[in-house]
This record gives sequence, C-alpha cells and structure tokens, in this order.
Amino acid sequence: MACESAFPAIMDEQALMGLNPNADACYRQRALAYFEQLKESRDGWEVCAEALVKGLYSDDHVKFFCFQVLEHQIKYRHGSLSAAQQQLIRETLMKWLQAQLMNVHPEKPFIRNKVAQVLALTFVVEYLTLWPKFFFDILALVGLNPNGVDIYLRTLMAIDAEVVDRDILHSPEETRRNTLIKDTMREQCIPALVESWFQILHTYQHTHSELTCQCLEVVGSYVSWIDLNLIANDRFVNLLLSHMSMEELREEACDCLFEIVNKGMEPVDKTKLVESLCQVLQSAGFFNIQQEEDVDFLAKFSRLVNGMGQSLVLSWTKLSKTGDVKVVAETLRALEAKVPLMLQLLIHEDDDISANIVGFCYDYLHVLKQLPALSDQQKSNIEAIMLAVMNKLKYDDEYNFENEGEDEAMFVEYRKQLKMLLDRLAQVSPELLLESVHRVFNSTMQNWRTVPFMEVEVAIRLLYMMGEALPASHGAHFSGDAAKASTLQAMMRTLISCGVSEYQHSSVSLEFFETVVRYDKFFLVEPQHIPNVLMAFLDHRGLRHSSPKVRSRVAYLFSRFIKTLHKHMNLFIEDILSRIQDLLELAPPENGFPALLSSDDQLFVFETAGVLIVNGESPAERKQALMRSLLSPLMEAFRMLLAKLPQEMDEERRAVLADCLSHAVGFASRTSKAFSNKQTVKQCGCSEVYLDCLQTFLPALSCPVQRGAVRSAVRSFLHRMIICLEEEVLPFIPAASQHMLKDCEPKDLQEFIPLISQITAKFKNQVSPFLQEIFMPLVIAIFEVLSRPAEENDQTAALEKQMLRRSYFSFIQTIASSGMNEIMARQGAENIERVLFTIIQGAVDFPDPVAQKTCFIILSRLVELWGGKDGLVGFPDFIYKHIIPACFMAPLKPTFDLSDAQTVLTLSECTLTLHMIHLKRGLECVQFLQEYLPSLNVSPEITQELCQVLQQPDVKVLKNYMKAFFQQAKL
Repeated sequence: MACESAFPAIMDEQALMGLNPNADACYRQRALAYFEQLKESRDGWEVCAEALVKGLYSDDHVKFFCFQVLEHQIKYRHGSLSAAQQQLIRETLMKWLQAQLMNVHPEKPFIRNKVAQVLALTFVVEYLTLWPKFFFDILALVGLNPNGVDIYLRTLMAIDAEVVDRDILHSPEETRRNTLIKDTMREQCIPALVESWFQILHTYQHTHSELTCQCLEVVGSYVSWIDLNLIANDRFVNLLLSHMSMEELREEACDCLFEIVNKGMEPVDKTKLVESLCQVLQSAGFFNIQQEEDVDFLAKFSRLVNGMGQSLVLSWTKLSKTGDVKVVAETLRALEAKVPLMLQLLIHEDDDISANIVGFCYDYLHVLKQLPALSDQQKSNIEAIMLAVMNKLKYDDEYNFENEGEDEAMFVEYRKQLKMLLDRLAQVSPELLLESVHRVFNSTMQNWRTVPFMEVEVAIRLLYMMGEALPASHGAHFSGDAAKASTLQAMMRTLISCGVSEYQHSSVSLEFFETVVRYDKFFLVEPQHIPNVLMAFLDHRGLRHSSPKVRSRVAYLFSRFIKTLHKHMNLFIEDILSRIQDLLELAPPENGFPALLSSDDQLFVFETAGVLIVNGESPAERKQALMRSLLSPLMEAFRMLLAKLPQEMDEERRAVLADCLSHAVGFASRTSKAFSNKQTVKQCGCSEVYLDCLQTFLPALSCPVQRGAVRSAVRSFLHRMIICLEEEVLPFIPAASQHMLKDCEPKDLQEFIPLISQITAKFKNQVSPFLQEIFMPLVIAIFEVLSRPAEENDQTAALEKQMLRRSYFSFIQTIASSGMNEIMARQGAENIERVLFTIIQGAVDFPDPVAQKTCFIILSRLVELWGGKDGLVGFPDFIYKHIIPACFMAPLKPTFDLSDAQTVLTLSECTLTLHMIHLKRGLECVQFLQEYLPSLNVSPEITQELCQVLQQPDVKVLKNYMKAFFQQAKL
C-alpha cells in the first residue's frame, strides 16, 4: 500500500453479499452503509484499489462497487489526496487496464462504462497538471488489442461528456477548465488520437463491427472542435465511404459524415466541403435511392442530405449579405443541384426518411422567398414540393383511429412538420398553392364515393389548412382578396353540397365538421347552406355518429358554430331544441347503457341550447318557457337524486349519485353562459327559472354525505348567479354561507372565501349587514382549521393550509380595498386586534411571498384608513408597536430571498406601507424610526440616511434604497 491505512486491509465479505440485486434487505442495507463508510474514510478506498489490481473478486457487482468507491475519491477528494495516493489511483487504473488485454472474455458493458467514467474523471483533474501523457500512456499500453481499444474508445466518449457536451450545464470555472483542456489537446495529442482512430477503423472494419462503430461515433463527437483537415482528407473520407457500403457500419458512417458536414466553418469552405462530399457520394452511387431497400440506412442518409442542404442554405444566407455575386450564384447552383435528391427523399413512402429531409426543404423555400424572381425550374420545384406534401399528408392503411398508440402519435407529429412546409409554400407562392389545393379538392369531391378514405380526408384537410396558410384577419376569408375569397367559397360550397358528409369514416367526418367551423363566416355570405349543415351536425353524421370520438368533438364544434351564427338560427331554434332533447337528459346512475355523450360533452350541448334560447327573437315569455323546459328536468332529477343520496349505504353508489348531482348543477350553470350585457337574464325573463334552480340546488349544501363534489358544484353555480342575477341572488347568500361554514375542511373554506370576496366587491354596502354578521364566524372557522394539528411530513395538508391562509388574506384585502373597513371596525376591540395580529403574523412569520405581499397591501390600506388623526382609536399605537417592526423584521428573515422576483414585489409593498405611515404620521414616524433602528444595530449614519430618503416624495427612490438597505443588512 502507498500509505499506512487506518482501515481494515480486507473487505467486509458480508457487506459485499448485499451488492447482489437479489440479496435480502438487511444485507443490502449493510452494503449501503459499507459503501458510505469506504467513501468517507480517508484511505478505505485503497482496499478497493488493491482488490481491483489483484483481481480478488470475480463478482461483477463487487468490481462495480470498487470502481464506484474510486470514482467518489477522484470526484470529491482528489485535491486532498497525497501525491503517493494520486499515483496509486493512476497505477491501479493502468494495471487493471493491462490485465484486460489478456482476458479471453471482456468485462460486462456496465463495468467497462464505469471504468471509462473513472478514467475520464481522472483525466479531467490530472491532464493539465499531473498526467499530460494520459493518452500516450493509454495508447502505448493498449495498442490495437480489441479489449484495450474498447476501453480507450469508451473513455474518449466519457471525456466528451465531461468536457465537450453542450447539453450538460457547467459552472464558469468548469467551462474555463474545459476550454483549456481542449486547447491543450489540440496542441499536444489530437493528431495522435486521429491517427489511432484511422488505425482502429482500418484494422477492425471487416472483423469487429462493434469496435468500428464505436470509433466512428468518437470521430463524429470530436470533429466539432478539432482541426477538420485531420478528418476531411482523401485517406479518411475514402475509408468512411467504404464503410458506407458495409451493412453493419453504414449507419454509423453516415452519422459520422453528418457531424463532419455540421462543423461550423466559413461559408465558402463549407460549400467546398459539401460539394466535394456530394461528388464522391454521387459517383459511388448513393444518390440512386430507388435501388436502396434498407430504410434504416436511408433514414440516416436522409439526415445527412438534410445536413448538407441546410449547410448550403446557411452559406448562401451569409454570402448574400457580404460575398460577391459570383460566389453567391455558385452556392445557389450547388443548393439547387440537391433539390432532385431532396424531393426523392421527401416523397419516400417511409415517413422517417421523409421527416429527416423536411428541414432542408423548409429552408430551401425560405431561400426562394427571398429571390426577386423565380425561374421556371424553381417554380417547378415548388410545385413538386407541394404535390409531395399533399401526398405525404395522407393516412396509411395501418393507422388505428380507435386506439391511437405511439406510431399514430409519431404520424401526427410528422403531419405538423408537413403543415409547416405548407405554410411556407403559402408564403412563397400563395396563388399556386390555392390553385393546386382547389384542383385536388375538386377532383376528389367529384368522385368521393369511389375514392379511399385517406384521399378524401386529405382533400378536406387541405381546405382546412388553407385557413392558417393564407391567414385572414378575424377569419374574414370571404372578403378582401377576390380571387382567394371566390376560390375558398367555391370549395366550401362543394364541400357542403357534394354529400361527402355521408362518407363512412370517422377521420372524414371529423375533418368535415372541423372545416365547416373553421370557415363558419362562409355561412354569413351564403346562409342558404345553413339547414344542410345543421342536419349534418344533428343526425348520424355528427352528434349521433357511431364513433364516440366524433360525437364528442362534434358536441364542441356545434357549440362554436351556433355561437358564431346565432343571428341566423331564429327559424330553426325550436326544431334544433327538439332534436337534441334526448342529449340534454341527465344520464341516470342506474342505467347500464352508455350515454351517447359524456357529461363533459353534454356541457357544450347545454351551452348551445342556452345560446339558441337567449339569442332568439322570441318574446321574453317564450324564452322563459323554453329555458324552463330545458332546466326543469334537471331540477326534478336533482330533487329525486338528493333524496336518495343519504339513504344509499354503498360508498361507490353514493359517489355515482354525487357525480350525477354535480352534473345537473354544472349543466344548469353552463346554460347561463349564454347571457351577456345586451341579453341579460332579466331582459330574457329568465330570472325566475334560475331562482328556482337556486332553491332546488342549495339544500344540497347541508347533505351529510359526499359533500365535497356537490358543494363544489353548487358553489360554482352561486358564482355564476352572482354575475347573472345580480342583487336577486342576495336573499340566498346568508343561508348558503351558513351551510358552507358548517364542518368545513380547508378546501371548502378556501373555495368559499372567493365567493364572499366576489359578493363584497360586487355589492359593497348592499351586503354590509350580512358581512357584519358573517365576518367573525368566517374568521373563527378559518383560525380553527389552520390550528388543526397535521403530520409533519404531510405535504398535502401543508399546501392546503398555505392556500387557505392566502385566501383569508385575500378576503381581508377585498374588505379593506372595497371601502368596507367599517365591517372590521365594528367587530369589537378584541376581535379587531386578533385579526390585525394574524395580518402581522402573515407578513412576517410565514415564508410565503404571495401571502406576505397581500398582508403588506392590507397594512398599507389600513394605515391609510385608520392611521390619521381621526382614525380608529388605538391604531397609531399598533402602527409603532407592530406594523413598523414588521416592515423590518420580514425582510431581515433568512427565508426572505431578495433574488426571487415574487419576494422583491413583497418588499415593494412593504416599502409602500412605510411610505404610507410617514404620510399619515409625519415627523412622529421619523422620530420613532430614529429611536427604533438603533435597536436593530443600524448605525446612526444609516438611520439618518434612511429617514431622509423616507421624507422625500419619490417612492421609487425609497424602493431602491430599501432594497439596497436589506441586501447590505443580509451580507
């Protein structure tokens, strides 16, 4: 051993048994403790080093364990090791590596990877100082031995991860170190490394494909930062090209060439590199992709062509700004020469191959967009890309519409890429795109009965996509540009009148309705088509389609369609309502049959019914009758289910009943969304119906079982009614509040407070007596819930309490800012004090900047209201005893983090509170600060300075000063 060890010289065999994944828990625990012991010991790791060098253990898990202990020393303890110990680590690694050269069976990959990691970490800490010959020592040792070469290549990849990989975040110090390592490597050893790579590739290309692929990966990783001439030369490129013809190496060779092409360099040099590479690839026959059957290789090749194409685009862009005209023209010619190959790859039947070339295609179109005029060839290229996109947008036969999995998700992503191409085509040549889409659309719609579904779907999809590709302000596609408007109008007319909505495939049905709704403004221009489309929405093609997915989407789309065109619906209102009547029924819990629509879908149908009734031209009495016939079944069902709920003993059945009750309330609530400032509930004569709903739903608040879900739904309904019924809702509030405050959970209270805040802000003095009455019971209920003990590690309970505290402070803020402070003032001195102390506590004691900010806003407002000469008795005393100290104690807390944006906002409100105190109390406040600040160990000079800043009128200056004051105080 290199130095005397205080640690036992042999390893704990019983602890090592716990390294086996199948070992008992107690052994595993012991192994873990032993690992910690070895890591923390000053020299315990030497036992591991000896075990590795002498090959004492054949168990892979023990070997891995030993390397982990070594890794910990290098990573965290290297600086504190003696020179002899550092030497021992180097010797251990080299001796272990030497032993591998003789092994008939190489170590398992997970051990080889760990060794590579340990070698890379050693390299990073020692290369610049202790081990400058790191690579030469390893190369001299391993030569071309396959086991040694494997470890060498893995080590190079591990070094790349530590030193080069841009995806790993490094500290500025690590970045400087890594730059220095790369500079030193370039000077001292990169040529030797490159030579070793060539020898490995050359030696093993026919006999050891795994090593050759590893080496190609290394070249690809290092090429981005080494001298390219070392790689981009005849000797190396010819070798890579020969690999492109070998089945086991070609994909990795392709990736390697891609990295070479991707290397950052001057535009002219990059163009030369790409052109020379293209020349050799073409003459070697790689551009004849029709003869290539290996799709995995073609996907890699497509990525390589994409890289070459994008490199040429980048060169052209840079040269266009600075280069001479001749060089720019040459680069454009080089770019254009790749377009035929790009088109072949884009149209390939394999989507991965096609997707890999989309980037080049997109960039090429961007180049064309910038040219002053297009040649016939360029126009022809645009058309070819257009046709390719239209073709590739089609679903294939294998697409599973009813159970979409990973393959389907990948196709959806690929379609998004194609959509980007289509949008770019629209920018380059909008007329040509519209004309092509029109042609494809018309020919498909004429024969839709005999055409496969994927072609019909794509034809309608193309029409749909024109809405975004050729944008119009607020969807006004049918005004402005006459040619565009008339083409789109003609296509819409065809879509609706050709009967394609009858096509028996869910994808076509969905695309039909999506397109109808995207171009809903068409029906303002040609309203005669509305009845046909309404029927499609309402019958087996839409809401009654055989596919649940179609029915669900159509429910939403129908509500959008009606909202846009409600002015044109007057003739059809009652007919529509009668046709959707069965879809408006509350699905009874005991019915075993699945409903046509889910409850979420029904929400849209109820909203649609509400919009039709409210916006119709019928007199108020008729609207009321229609609304009553819509809501009465819900009320009847609600009463019946509410009576059943307490009697039901089975917990699962109770949950189902509660869900049903919540849905009934939710549906009624959703119909009220139809009302607006122009069409209020009162004007439509519907107040009485909603008041009846309130009377029906409110008793559910006192239901003893399944309270959470039902209460939440009724509370949401009350929120809606406060907006819709205005003061007519007020008589219901006291009883509702009483029920909601009974046996509360934190969540109940947290959701109830916004309701009270809404009432306070909306009705102000009208609800003063009610607030006067409820204020303290509500506050006491909140205090009671907050004081309940909770488990120390119960994160959910802690979060619920935090949210409740925030809601409570928001409620006090609403009272204070609505001019309702008298409600607090009339609660009696003891109660006022209790509330005020909670606000001080919220401002100082709880590390929650959101709540703290609210507390300081309240304090500032109360100082403004009560802090003057005729304010609340005793309040000035409270300002000096508690509010001013809070303004200093809160920011001085260790948890008050001034680098956090939310906390800075809190400090801003805290400063405004101080400013308000000075406004209200004047010199008295300054005198108090002069006495108070020294108690916080603030020097007389700083005290004087702070008081001066406080007395000047600019609040911004005070805010900046206070921030600097606390930053300094926390140093």
